[in-house]
Amino acid sequence: MWKDPGTPADSFYEVRPECSDVPKTRFKIKAGKTLSARKWHAAFTPEGRLDISKTLSRIQRGGVHPSIRGEVWEFLLGCYDPKSTFDDRDAIRQRRRMQYSIWKEDCKQMDSVVGSGRIITAPLITEDGVPIQDPLNLLEAYPSKGLASAPEADGDTSDSEISCENESNNGASSSTYNTPEEVKGENSHVPNEATSHVPLDKKVIQWKLTLHQIGLDVVRTDRTLVFYEKQENLSKLWDILAVYAWIDKDVGYCQGMSDLCSPMIILLEDEADAFWCFERLMRRLRANFRCTESSVGVETQLSNLASITQVLDPKLHQHLETLGGGDYLFAFRMLMVLFRREFSFGDSLFLWEMMWALEYDPDLFELYEEPDLASQKGEGSKGKVKSIRQCGKFERENMRSGSEAPLPISVFLVASVLKTKSSKLMQEARGLDDVVKILNDITGNLDAKKACSGAMKLHKKYLKKAKKT
Repeated sequence: MWKDPGTPADSFYEVRPECSDVPKTRFKIKAGKTLSARKWHAAFTPEGRLDISKTLSRIQRGGVHPSIRGEVWEFLLGCYDPKSTFDDRDAIRQRRRMQYSIWKEDCKQMDSVVGSGRIITAPLITEDGVPIQDPLNLLEAYPSKGLASAPEADGDTSDSEISCENESNNGASSSTYNTPEEVKGENSHVPNEATSHVPLDKKVIQWKLTLHQIGLDVVRTDRTLVFYEKQENLSKLWDILAVYAWIDKDVGYCQGMSDLCSPMIILLEDEADAFWCFERLMRRLRANFRCTESSVGVETQLSNLASITQVLDPKLHQHLETLGGGDYLFAFRMLMVLFRREFSFGDSLFLWEMMWALEYDPDLFELYEEPDLASQKGEGSKGKVKSIRQCGKFERENMRSGSEAPLPISVFLVASVLKTKSSKLMQEARGLDDVVKILNDITGNLDAKKACSGAMKLHKKYLKKAKKT
């Protein structure tokens, strides 16, 4: 019987030719397995209601065709209700775009670099809210009068200039900038926010302090992709993260968020749509980024990972504890950025959509938009019980087990990786450095589909053992 070998998807996420050491993408578009545009559109009624159960199994088997990935993700992440019509979604989309525009304008009023097509990679303000008068820093933020030559027909900046800024880490300038003496004479052209000191609210100060941190991460994010050779795409990523940091003041911005947001920019052309897709993803993950003086939010998931490993592979758990790794901090990165560093760009997208299809809950939209009503449903006081057919396979298992606080599939994915490396860790790891090295060696060598299958098997096994205790 003929078997479709699949079509490589690398052309959709073109890699810069000089980046030869990038892991090859294993994901392939396969007829009959990958969710195609035809199958996706056929799952909608004439009014636009989606029978998502028809698509979940296809996504779990073979992922989503890159040409429709953005719109599929909007449903998987709970941006839209599958029961909504085309008109419903158009109205929601316009309302959200307007809301994003308002938030962005608010941010622009606080710092004019927002929405300007530029980004900041050097601090412009002290922790006391006093503007930093370093001429080179001012040049980066307000270059209109400071550039000796300005290839700004489309706001583009060459990659070499961005790299130089990033590597300096202190706002040092490339040779295309004017000298500090020239800048000093041009401060009249710099916005007042940079040259005058008006007492700022503490929340505004905290937000402004994060802007250069966002910039430093943005210029490092997915830099192997041709997409980010364009300054407008870098600035779009920076703008979205800057706006998010303002509206979610409890979390703000943390390193790793740029890795989570980057695919949204690539998949969704409209900046506001990309923002809301990222915001929905952060609803799932924001607890990982919440920090206090004594703890980091992801420690809860690391603790859950330790519990799972202790139940399913007690010998490995004991070995890791003996090595001083009982806190499982070596898995920190995998959980924070959902395996972005362990897989190629294309394979990480394939992994994410399989995870979200497996975890899919048809009440997601309602949970995010109308949490009070969703809470009532959860208590059984109102509303129709959700159809198990509309849920992902992982979610169905949790429903059948009656689990009150189910763990995310990402924790079982890490447990699955540890299981595949269990023998090597037991035999070769003599310290935490060895554990980190062994786990780093998996980069580019993992199969996303096998990892998800392994996670599902461990999840089922864990639920059975938990039921017995």
